[in-house]
Amino acid sequence: MDSLPNLTEIVHNARRAATALEDTRGIDRSHALLRMAEALKRDQDNILEANTLDLEASREMAIPDLILDWLKLTPERLLGAARLLERLSELTDPTRQILHTPYQVEQGQTYCQLMPLGVIALIYEAFPELAAIAAGLCIRTGNSLILKGGSEASNSNRAIAETLKNAIASAGFPAYCLGLIPADQGELTRELVTQDAWINLVIPYGRASLVQQVVRQATVPVLRTALGNCYLYWSPSGELETACWMILDSHQSEPDPVNAIEKVLIHRDFDEGALHVLWRNLREKGFHLRGDADLVMEYPDLVLAAEEDWGRPYLNRNIAFKIVDSLEEAIAWINCHSSGHADCLVTDSYPESRRFAQRINSATVYINTSPRFYRNPQRGSPIALGMSNQKGHRRGIITLESLTTLKYVVQGLGN
Repeated sequence: MDSLPNLTEIVHNARRAATALEDTRGIDRSHALLRMAEALKRDQDNILEANTLDLEASREMAIPDLILDWLKLTPERLLGAARLLERLSELTDPTRQILHTPYQVEQGQTYCQLMPLGVIALIYEAFPELAAIAAGLCIRTGNSLILKGGSEASNSNRAIAETLKNAIASAGFPAYCLGLIPADQGELTRELVTQDAWINLVIPYGRASLVQQVVRQATVPVLRTALGNCYLYWSPSGELETACWMILDSHQSEPDPVNAIEKVLIHRDFDEGALHVLWRNLREKGFHLRGDADLVMEYPDLVLAAEEDWGRPYLNRNIAFKIVDSLEEAIAWINCHSSGHADCLVTDSYPESRRFAQRINSATVYINTSPRFYRNPQRGSPIALGMSNQKGHRRGIITLESLTTLKYVVQGLGN
């Protein structure tokens, strides 16, 4: 039997690897990313076989269907991760970019540049391919990565980590650029997130309970992520077709509909015919509808939404509707109850759109457009790990820049 992992050794090795990575050239990191992409394609069968073991064990343990959906790998999902690594290899090195700063000194020059953070820890449940995506973002930015996945994906995570570590080592980089803490060592999570002397950032990814647990326990800075519980306010002036498209399209991200619209606020003077058309379209697509007390009283075929539902994500095919009396009431309700990372408005009124954009206290506001999340979007758009709803370290889409920090350099004349 293998000895239990020594967390201190894993963390210290990651720190040494981060120091070595900081001195590497962008072109060499691009080469490593291509090796990682090739390895994922080459080892696809082994990874899918490991994933099958995880799925079988999870079904026997009655793991929720939501987690099973997140867990199940397909050739397409692995190929998508490999293509994302290839795209990352093509990007300009984000570190060492020289940026202008308004802070200046007499008889000298001041500038700042993006630098790697150092050591990043990803704590995640299911989503095995997320390890490859996070590793790619970290290698591109010159950071080392420690992975702590859930027990439901232990075989998958180990297979992917071994594939990536071998590829990183074959590119001439320290294998410790990527560390994996076995899932069966759950008690190490608390110890991991308190290693603030060695780890520079922790990213929790999964259900709200996991994120909240990490936030409560961590002494390391946390980049908090969010899934679901995004709101849409459908103004009386808004088009039915736009509202329907925004809701349906927001649920198309797979396997994790990060920005899925799960709550819809409608004005008390709503168009009854348009609302019925929307409900019919949603039901035909397999959605289950809920409503507040006013709506359920008028439409008994709706399921009554629980009071706590308004502040938590469903992460399934449920959508809840609620009546409000004004745009201001909608804004106040969203600011109080949404996840705070992506909220939406359908309107034909420019003043309404401006008011909504200015007052909604969320990382991203979508007006008459789908909030659908793309981890590997169209070329020209940033590659993303997830969405952050906090106002701290970074907010909104978690991209390469989210994994960097600024260094200010003041160069004088020596007198």
